[in-house]
Amino acid sequence: MEVNLIKSGGPRSRPKLICIEMNGRQVAFNRDISTPSVTLDGDIFQPSGLLTGGSRKGGGDLLRQLHALAEAESKLSTHQQKLSEIEAKIADLMPLQKRFMDLKARLELKSYDLSLFQNRAEQNEHHKLSELVKRIEQELGESKSAAREKQLLLENCINTVSLLEKSIKEHATNRAGRLKDLEKKAKALKSQMTSASKDLKRHENEKERLIMEMEAVIEERASLESQLTCLRGQIDSLTSEVDQLKNKVSSVKNNHDQAQSELNLIRLKMKECDSQISCILKEQEKLQHKLSEMNIERKKLENEVNSNCLICVLHDLISNNLLSIFLGKTNGDGTKRLLFKGRKLIEKHAWIASEKQLFGRSGTDYDFACRDPSKARAELDKLQTEQSGYGLWIHLSTLLPGTMARLEPPEGCSFLDGLEVRVAFGSVWKQSLVRIEWRATFTACTLSNLGIAPLQTSSTLYSG
Repeated sequence: MEVNLIKSGGPRSRPKLICIEMNGRQVAFNRDISTPSVTLDGDIFQPSGLLTGGSRKGGGDLLRQLHALAEAESKLSTHQQKLSEIEAKIADLMPLQKRFMDLKARLELKSYDLSLFQNRAEQNEHHKLSELVKRIEQELGESKSAAREKQLLLENCINTVSLLEKSIKEHATNRAGRLKDLEKKAKALKSQMTSASKDLKRHENEKERLIMEMEAVIEERASLESQLTCLRGQIDSLTSEVDQLKNKVSSVKNNHDQAQSELNLIRLKMKECDSQISCILKEQEKLQHKLSEMNIERKKLENEVNSNCLICVLHDLISNNLLSIFLGKTNGDGTKRLLFKGRKLIEKHAWIASEKQLFGRSGTDYDFACRDPSKARAELDKLQTEQSGYGLWIHLSTLLPGTMARLEPPEGCSFLDGLEVRVAFGSVWKQSLVRIEWRATFTACTLSNLGIAPLQTSSTLYSG
């Protein structure tokens, strides 16, 4: 570990150790030393445990200067080392330099002696004569080469003269034949000239035609160039339109892809809806089956209600003293009032006219001796309440699949005290609605919208 001890501030300030590395904390926190230490990076270690960094304002100026000084010293040492190497090389090259200078001086002396010697030789007569001999020998060689050329030219001339003499002799002997050949050639040349003149005229005509065609072609070329410029403009416009259409096609493709993805999602949802619809249809078939069964039970109940209703009507006949009118046992003492009531009952119940011959006979449904009218009235009221509750259950199950409803009297009360609706969600019955007589208006409106006659409350259910 390399450290330096310096004093900063006034004479009363404590000395500080400046450390190159982070080992200064070992010095600062050592019990034997316990001196504040500062690293070159600006970190300060206090023996009390305080640690500060070099980024504090004004705290790292001295350390930066020391760091710059250390860098300058390292550069100085490297340059001094290079300088010593260069000086050693210069010392090795000094004897070679001395030898080179000696050789250079000797070369200059020798070159000067040579120049003096050449000047003296040129001034000597022997040297002049030698130069003259050389010049004469050169002229002699040139004259010999010229003589050789003239000799060759003379031989060529002699050969040409001999050839000319031979050709003259041959022309003298073959003059007539050659004239005939020349005449033939002249005639052939004349015929060729005539044909050539004809060809020339034809070529001139063709030339004029070609010139006219060329002018037409030039005009056509100008028109084609103008058309070409127009077509180029159209091509540029079409290319711009094609680019726009390509952009539109790309956007349409993107929209198509998005629509296709949405369509796929919709198809998946449709498949899910189809599956749900199939389940609903299955449940609907089950409900229709149940509804058909309930309709059968309803018809049974209606038949029972009708049978009991006959008894109630007969009870009304007995109570109004009209039974003797329908049995034909009047003693002539009947009044107009009784006859009027009898006609009203026949108009109200059309079956009386067809069934009145069975009234009072034993073994039939109209055997009044074995029937109790009060019990029949109570049974009829009970069946009517069950029938009204059954209709409400059918329409409620249609509106809310999986639910059931029925009308029951409150706990500890009878049908005369009023009815309340009990609703079943699944298999659990819940008494979620209040009595019908408290919400008679709401129930009447709902059942009228469903096409059902509104139910009578306890005050009007059993009125005459």
